[in-house]
Amino acid sequence: MQQWRDAGWAQRVALLALLVLPAMVVATPVNLLPFGCLLLLSSVLGIGTLWRRPLPWPLLAPLLLLTVLQVGLGVLSLWQADVPLRELDNLVRFLVVPWTACWVYALRLPQRLLWSGAVVGLLASLLVAMLQVLGGAVRAEAWTNAIVLADVAVVLLVLVICCRPPARLLTVLLAVLATALLVMLTGSRGVWPAMAMVLLLAVLSGDRGSWRRRFAVLAVAATLLAGALVASPDLREQVRLDELAQDWQRLQRGDVDSSAGARYERLHVAWQAFKAQPWQGVGLGQFDTAMQRLPVCRQASEDLHRCHLEHAHNDLAEWAATRGIPGIIGLLAVYGIPLLLFARLWWQAGRPQQGPALAGIGVVVVYVVCGLTQSMFAHQITAGLYACLVGVLAGLGQLARQDRLQEQAANGSLSAASWPGR
Repeated sequence: MQQWRDAGWAQRVALLALLVLPAMVVATPVNLLPFGCLLLLSSVLGIGTLWRRPLPWPLLAPLLLLTVLQVGLGVLSLWQADVPLRELDNLVRFLVVPWTACWVYALRLPQRLLWSGAVVGLLASLLVAMLQVLGGAVRAEAWTNAIVLADVAVVLLVLVICCRPPARLLTVLLAVLATALLVMLTGSRGVWPAMAMVLLLAVLSGDRGSWRRRFAVLAVAATLLAGALVASPDLREQVRLDELAQDWQRLQRGDVDSSAGARYERLHVAWQAFKAQPWQGVGLGQFDTAMQRLPVCRQASEDLHRCHLEHAHNDLAEWAATRGIPGIIGLLAVYGIPLLLFARLWWQAGRPQQGPALAGIGVVVVYVVCGLTQSMFAHQITAGLYACLVGVLAGLGQLARQDRLQEQAANGSLSAASWPGR
């Protein structure tokens, strides 16, 4: 509250923007629109501060490189395949990466609001999901789709774990339970490996002396969850474990008309499309064009759903099939540049057990793992959230690094002042 009273109008609007970014991304039908409007307004109001306090070049340069690569390679694909300009929409969102980093750094925004927004976003999303399932929905989707909802929930959990203030362990535990329940209600299976990695991150973050106790808690929770799945047919049906076994049996018989089978089929189609046009692909956002090469999709008397999913449900397959080798380079840059940047910030900040740099590493890893079963940048929400969080966490990471340097300098001054003879 003190920071709110002391802030100018630009910073007040920015504080609100940082709160609503994770709070409204999937819990409301407006998604990232409020954050975008508040980001623009606060940037206009604080243009003088942004100009006087630029982001250090060693941090800004890789963010600019990331943006230029994504937009440039996207334009190249448009030119090569002669596809509509609207297909560049999700890649243009990377323009916000350096913008949000400069914005956070110049206005000195606190990470606590990002944490608070993530907690609110998780609990609100869980409420929406419960209302949908209780209302008769087979899978909770909120205002997007079930897979995106589950993926974003795990990303928000990373923020809750890594950006938490001191003495908030109970809130973190509540967020973990809320996320697990939310993922169950979505029926998304591909997100569980990412969820497991985030839980491991929760165990390893914090005081090293309590790791054994945290592992014990995680083991007990996993045992209880496994027992509940075995004992409850309804829960197994909601999580779709029985369906996975059926999909596998059908796939062994050569039947790919199932959720798992369709993914296998699309990986095969992506590989064939990449081999046919390794330097160009079928065109940005045109994966369904590759699907039409399948006889079942060309000859179907009626539209088959699996022929018109619009993307490959795998990041590498999607980028390689639609954009060829330039797409693979772009995907490596999307994940590699932020990962190296956050790793450097984490190291320079003293390798803390939590903080924005560690959160950035966690966000990238979650996207990589979820990208094994989903095309993360084929959806506006996941593409926009990634761009926003990379910029925001980079700015927060630079602030944390500078705070540590100032603390070290102050400690050094105190040590020098207390030296005998001074």
